[in-house]
Amino acid sequence: ITLGNNVTIVGQALYQGPDMDFTGLVYPEGPGESNETFSGDCENLSINPARIIKEKIVLCFTKSTGFGTVNKAASDVFNLDGYGVIVARNPGYLLNPCDGFPCLAVDHELGIDILFYIRSTRSPIAKIQPTRTLVGLPVATKVATFSSRGPSSISPAILKPDIAAPGVNILAATSPNDTFYDRGFAMKSGTSMSTPVVAGIVALLKSLHPHWSPATLRSAIVTTAWRTDPSGEPIFADGSNRKLADPFDYGGGVVNSEKAAKPGLVYDMGVNDYIHYLCSVGYTDSSITSLVRRKTVCANPRPSVLDLNLPSITIPNLKKEVTITRTVTNVGPVGSVYNAVIEAPMGVNVTVMPRTLVFDAKTRKISFKVRVLTNHRVNTGYYFGSLTWSDSVHNVVIPVSVRTQIIQRYYDEN
Repeated sequence: ITLGNNVTIVGQALYQGPDMDFTGLVYPEGPGESNETFSGDCENLSINPARIIKEKIVLCFTKSTGFGTVNKAASDVFNLDGYGVIVARNPGYLLNPCDGFPCLAVDHELGIDILFYIRSTRSPIAKIQPTRTLVGLPVATKVATFSSRGPSSISPAILKPDIAAPGVNILAATSPNDTFYDRGFAMKSGTSMSTPVVAGIVALLKSLHPHWSPATLRSAIVTTAWRTDPSGEPIFADGSNRKLADPFDYGGGVVNSEKAAKPGLVYDMGVNDYIHYLCSVGYTDSSITSLVRRKTVCANPRPSVLDLNLPSITIPNLKKEVTITRTVTNVGPVGSVYNAVIEAPMGVNVTVMPRTLVFDAKTRKISFKVRVLTNHRVNTGYYFGSLTWSDSVHNVVIPVSVRTQIIQRYYDEN
């Protein structure tokens, strides 16, 4: 978008039409004494007088997360003989074509900039240029607004999610029956796009390491992920209130297929680990026996779900201190020596025993204990850190998430 004051704004669009000449730009809002109805809401553009919209580019705002908001706004402006529409909305939502009509999306901040320009001049003008693919520009990695976040409400001691992967505005082949079909392709967003990325990486890892278990594959992906974007900048969580992303936004981080092929150490799990989980969450012996088809008797007292051998540590209700166990398997060179590097969550002490792991030809698996002690004296939200096993080549990182709950099961309405 180029405004009449020579300011250029980069939005998102799938417009492939010709270059526009400068034309009128309007935000529908009426004078104070007018009896006509005006609306700058993208969902209500059709109620505006035709003379306001005709032969102009229209700016509108929306809080909607619906996929059809841009299309609806474009249709209304087209029916009122407008020339184009600029939709200001929360970033990260699905981008749809507008069937040859100039339409594009910007975030609310850029929308306000355009609105200020409109109000600063008697005759605001703008032009919309055809879409261009931008490659190599410094745009930071962000977790999409609609991405499912943790903590898990069903199993709060298990980190949610495991991993993040590209899944916003992915150009995908699609069926002619698809709502947003456009000559065989459509822009898609969601886990339907990010999951195939991870599935493809898992398939490649499995071809490299045919004997790796599903848990090993997950561990390799989680422990080698990027926790910053490729340029080294922090990853943000997108939305109306942007913040630095944390493990409840991206799990271990953004999937890094190259490093996942050589993780060094993995947190593996077998049938006994899953039985451990079923016992820890309260399934009866008979139910577990029926499920796994072998006689099972849970220990008394029952095991802790915190000891499930996951590539993460999540403690949702730490009152004072707890000691948990993890086991790592060496899938790297024989003779590797790893040292623990701890980034403790704020107000929490984390101690690892032992702090050095030595692997040789006879030792492929080593268990270690992690003691977690809170210094907080009130109930807190979650604080985040990490535990890294490092040799000279590999950094095997697991996220650590801890919430102090001095008063257990307390409803905090503040």
